[in-house]
Amino acid sequence: MGNRYRKGSHVIYECRYHICWLSKYRYPILTGQVALRVRELTRQIAGANEVEIITGSVLSDHVHLYMSIPPSLAVSKFVQFVKGATSRKLQLEFEMIRKRYWGQHVWARGYFVATAGNVTDEIIQEYIRNQREGIGGEDEDFRIISVE
Repeated sequence: MGNRYRKGSHVIYECRYHICWLSKYRYPILTGQVALRVRELTRQIAGANEVEIITGSVLSDHVHLYMSIPPSLAVSKFVQFVKGATSRKLQLEFEMIRKRYWGQHVWARGYFVATAGNVTDEIIQEYIRNQREGIGGEDEDFRIISVE
């Protein structure tokens, strides 16, 4: 196994995701010290949850992250942690944010996520199909492989 794989308790994995979320109403609030603080808080939350940030960008109205998340942590849970904590702390620390959102959420509802990897769907399907001869019958997409 190459060095791209990560190890955890009883697991070796490579689970990479592209995640993006927007500021509420797409206001361009993520500039200067606010952008720096979002990056710092995101790094802290990632570190506390054994999430590796591979690359990331904080733009004026949204955040992009390419990251490796352990299989024991749901992507939705990680996004919930980041959006919740950053929203709270930004409102506490920046008066401009507090005034703009009057104690409401800083982030728009929802987020974008896509899985990423080094192989295509076709390669995975071909790999699975080419495992030893099996008992296929009518169900060739989910075969039973006899190991004797």
